[in-house]
Amino acid sequence: MDLKDLNLQYQGYVNTQNLWRNQDVYNLQQLELSSKWSISFNETLPKNIRLGKRVEQFVFFQLKQLPQIKIVFENLQIQKEKHTIGEMDGLILINSQPVHLEIIYKFYVYDESVGSNSLEHWIGPNRKDSLIQKLDKLKNKQLPLLYHPETSKYLEKHNINIEEIKQQVLFKAQLFLPFNKTIPDLKLINSASVVGFYLKQGEISQFKTSKFLIPSKANWLQEPHTQVTWLTYTLFLESITPILENKTAPLIWIKLPNGELKKCFVVWW
Repeated sequence: MDLKDLNLQYQGYVNTQNLWRNQDVYNLQQLELSSKWSISFNETLPKNIRLGKRVEQFVFFQLKQLPQIKIVFENLQIQKEKHTIGEMDGLILINSQPVHLEIIYKFYVYDESVGSNSLEHWIGPNRKDSLIQKLDKLKNKQLPLLYHPETSKYLEKHNINIEEIKQQVLFKAQLFLPFNKTIPDLKLINSASVVGFYLKQGEISQFKTSKFLIPSKANWLQEPHTQVTWLTYTLFLESITPILENKTAPLIWIKLPNGELKKCFVVWW
């Protein structure tokens, strides 16, 4: 992985907004971190590390730069007789206050045909997951792992009293609205999380005079920039058609004729 790409991914992660702010959603409290980006990411990552794990490494790197935070453990597997019950993303001390932290980084598109309220309208670009499913999993599976009898053994090792532990999430997301639609009332969602739009296959032709890039999944974290090899409309269509036929929605960058850069998904459905 190119070091420049890695740093642009880290910068993109830092700049990604928390999915909600100033109030709890589903009674889940956000960990608020500064989006000021100053220190370059200088650790190495395993080759082909998946996007979620890549973000976790970025989070812990950022936490290590903060003097008020101490990391007790990260990615702790809770096991019983060699059977893995679950994994806790992290336990940290913020000014000596123990916090069980779960880390989430997602890409969602807004589809009013799904669900009956604004939270339920956010789904994965391939329609396989949704914001509501993730919130349910956090509330009912991931956070309760702290209170599993097996977890107490790990806490005792670190002399941490379970009753003193607060639970927080770091839930960041990039959100995409339908192309050329007015922005809905996002209600609980932080509108600064909206970074682009999504196109149906038949809408691509409206960008015939633009140039395109289909970044690698790791580079989905990056904010669009010009130092890339752009594809013409024709070459882009040749590249994207088999991806869509495979029922996969790629993230793309578009460079408009006026030089403006856009980030969007092209969906197959």
